[in-house]
Amino acid sequence: MSDKIKLPPQNIEAEQSLLGSILIDKNAFDKIADIINANDFYKEAHRIIFEIMVSCYSRQEPIDILTIANSLSEKKVLDKIGGKNYLVNLSNDVPTSGHIVQYANIIQKKATLRRLQEASQEIHALSTQEDEEVDSLLDIAEQRLFNVSQNFLKQTFVPINSILGDTFDRIDKLHREGGKFKGIATGFDDLDNLLSGLHNSDLIIIAARPSVGKTSLALDMARQIATKAKVATGLFSLEMSKEQLVDKLLAAEANVDLWKMRSGKLSDREEDDDFPRLGHAMGVLSEAPIFIDDTASLNVMEIRTKARRLKKEHNLGLIIIDYLQLMEARANAESRVQAVAEMTRALKGIARELDIPVIALSQLSRAVEMTKPAIPKLSHLRESGSIEQDADIVMFIYRKAADRNYRSEELTAQEQHLAEVFIAKHRNGPTGTVKLFFEGSKASFRNLDKHFTENEPPPI
Repeated sequence: MSDKIKLPPQNIEAEQSLLGSILIDKNAFDKIADIINANDFYKEAHRIIFEIMVSCYSRQEPIDILTIANSLSEKKVLDKIGGKNYLVNLSNDVPTSGHIVQYANIIQKKATLRRLQEASQEIHALSTQEDEEVDSLLDIAEQRLFNVSQNFLKQTFVPINSILGDTFDRIDKLHREGGKFKGIATGFDDLDNLLSGLHNSDLIIIAARPSVGKTSLALDMARQIATKAKVATGLFSLEMSKEQLVDKLLAAEANVDLWKMRSGKLSDREEDDDFPRLGHAMGVLSEAPIFIDDTASLNVMEIRTKARRLKKEHNLGLIIIDYLQLMEARANAESRVQAVAEMTRALKGIARELDIPVIALSQLSRAVEMTKPAIPKLSHLRESGSIEQDADIVMFIYRKAADRNYRSEELTAQEQHLAEVFIAKHRNGPTGTVKLFFEGSKASFRNLDKHFTENEPPPI
């Protein structure tokens, strides 16, 4: 019986050849900089040498035996890697740098196999934790495997000629369809015309002060997208319970008073038609591909994992997060601004990875209330820098009826119901303002032209 210890996947010769190639060719590093990193090396000495090479490369300093040996000496690790003679041997043992990419691919493959082994061991350990929730353990296991795959599957440059064909087909299709917008229709005609619908891989921010209607607008979009276009929609509600969300969806779809429905004060009169409308609405919503998660504290990793699962099982087409500032931040985040920056960057990453629109609701700072009228601007976004930067679309909701600068008796009949949606940022199109009708009793927005015109007051 052999007592030989089985080593983890590794190829020391490939590591030596790669380092040697860099030492003899000053341009070799450019070819592999985006393929591997220091953690991909199995041998610690090689990992240390590569880290020094990366440091020199980032400072645009030459990478040769002298500079590397000097840096290693300054860090007091020259002897640890085998001294200057080891660097000389590395450069002498490789005749040419022509195969450096192949060496890098070998190193990365071996590193991926090691990480896969480590992940499998961790997953096996998780399987023994019988006191933990299975869903939580599955999320951790899935994320661990995802991290391994992300390290291995890296996007690289593609030639433009491989993209142009698909681009022409898309433009031709749009032309044949008479300029019909190519995104997902929200059900709000003027908004759809301005945005050309909601587009895949876009991060969309809907922001407003509390009680203005950002949740209602997002739910109206979700309801119409899911019921009419049959697009699978995931709702992550960090503030409201799933029962509260369903109440809002049902009241809006049935066009009944939300408070009366919640308090059991709906009319029994046949002419009011409340219960038949509720029954019809329940039938419509029951067939809608809407999926609700009302976990109170979610982080980006959990949202990504759950969204990925929905994508696989139900062909997820839209995510809505209510709302951004309630998401759980990374424990070691230096500040709230940094935490939000990481979250918005990650949400944009989810939109691109799953190729779907992601709508995130956001709060505004109190600074907006200092102006009259209190119309929001990009600077009013809480932790605004990263939100504004990462978002493809930023829209604000303003209702004069919800503006604390105005008393109810000062408002006209129109102003009581008028809502303005300001498109403050649109990365791939125009900005502008869209007017909608807001019905507070039903917590729902409607197309303006269906209720009143500029010269005609709304029904009261």
